Amino acid sequence: MSQDAVTVRLTQVQDYQFDVDFGAGIPALRCDEPPPLGQNQGPSPMHLLAAAVANCLSDSLLFALRKFKQQPEPLHTEVSADVGRNAEGRLRVLGMRATLTLGVPAAALEHLDRVLASFEQYCTVTQSVAQGFPVEIQVLDATGVRLK
Repeated sequence: MSQDAVTVRLTQVQDYQFDVDFGAGIPALRCDEPPPLGQNQGPSPMHLLAAAVANCLSDSLLFALRKFKQQPEPLHTEVSADVGRNAEGRLRVLGMRATLTLGVPAAALEHLDRVLASFEQYCTVTQSVAQGFPVEIQVLDATGVRLK
């Protein structure tokens, strides 16, 4: 395992509910499956995967813009996972769609074309999951204009 390994520990609470321990200083998270398996008492693994993609893309876009001393806040990101059955009839994530919305109009930001051309390449999570299924990414400005 690499020196940069990330480790989480799960402890079963009951049925399909697990407390996720992320390590020292990070609050634990209760996860659960939706009915009929679970009781919907926390995010499911699908929710966590979508959240990881959304968070990583948001971080990458924010970091890229801040390198140019730009202030795009507040960012809003929505990720939808398409779930369906594979050839063996098992449920799988077949693809994701991400929409990142800047908190300001595009005209208020400099170097936006450069940022939009490269920011997603720095998103570790999205680039990793995109090896298994397509991830469509669009960026809108605060007025709703599609920039990417």
